[in-house]
Amino acid sequence: MMAAQKELYDAIVIGAGIQGCFTAYHLAKHSRRVLLLEQFFLPHSRGSSHGQSRIIRRAYPEDFYTEMMAECYRIWAQLQHEAGTQLYRQTGLLLLGMKENPELKTIQATLSRHGVEHQYLPEELKQRFPNIQLARGEVGLLDKSGGVLYADKALRVLQDAIRQLGGIVHDGEKVMEIKPGLPVVVKTTSSSYQARSLIITAGPWTNRLLRPLGLELPLQTLRINVCYWKEKAPGSYSVSQAFPCFLGLGLSLAPHHIYGLPSREYPGLVKNTPDEHFILDRHPKYDNIVIGAGFSGHGFKLSPIVGKILYELSMKLTPSYDLTPFRISRFPSLGKAHL
Repeated sequence: MMAAQKELYDAIVIGAGIQGCFTAYHLAKHSRRVLLLEQFFLPHSRGSSHGQSRIIRRAYPEDFYTEMMAECYRIWAQLQHEAGTQLYRQTGLLLLGMKENPELKTIQATLSRHGVEHQYLPEELKQRFPNIQLARGEVGLLDKSGGVLYADKALRVLQDAIRQLGGIVHDGEKVMEIKPGLPVVVKTTSSSYQARSLIITAGPWTNRLLRPLGLELPLQTLRINVCYWKEKAPGSYSVSQAFPCFLGLGLSLAPHHIYGLPSREYPGLVKNTPDEHFILDRHPKYDNIVIGAGFSGHGFKLSPIVGKILYELSMKLTPSYDLTPFRISRFPSLGKAHL
């Protein structure tokens, strides 16, 4: 009697954080047979995607991020519509910095080039946001497209959508071995799977999976805490009072409005690259292994496009964006010795 032939997936995605979930979502949405593997039981707080909220914005010094964010907003809105639940709220994003801060000037120029509605607030900042204690010479730049993403809710919605589209999600299943080839074989603590392509979005565990494949990326793991402070007087800060989220380029809040210690604290891990730009590329030796890593604390908002790009790379499609800023080859220290 012949043994049953193992199912061949179009793609296996390792890591069910926001990047892996959006990758699996795009694969399933394009009718690809996809398996999403997560080593911890869902939901969990051991990576970079958990928590109540993340910032969404188009305010970046780099043109390529600002351009990518335009499509990200459309995909977030589409997912929100499909799910029938609110995933983000537009509040505006207020950047604070010294008047001569070069990064603030660069961001303002980038927003102008891309037609993003924004407002430079030199003098009237104190009148408009009286709760902020400003230093002499501090000014504000308001990105009116900015707001808040509901992180935990977005993850749940994506995982449900993947299943509804025919994708398979396995949690509590750690990857133990990857055997490159066609098909690529992935061995876990529970079983063995094979696929035409593999996408690794494993966050802090990325290099553990890549080392046996002859590659180690320049990723620095940072332990972070996501903190929430309770107001001393409820209602001091609210959207109705036009109090937006912040990106600090020299920010000081008046301490008498909030308690000194956070009321809630959530630990997490992030992976930074030396230049704080993402890694979105194929393995230099195995072109059916795709890597998404090094999101450097600003990847959540961009995950709709990251997932789309990783889907395109895994299916050998032409990427929707120029990936030069995200290539592995930009790190000269990664020579043949690593392969």
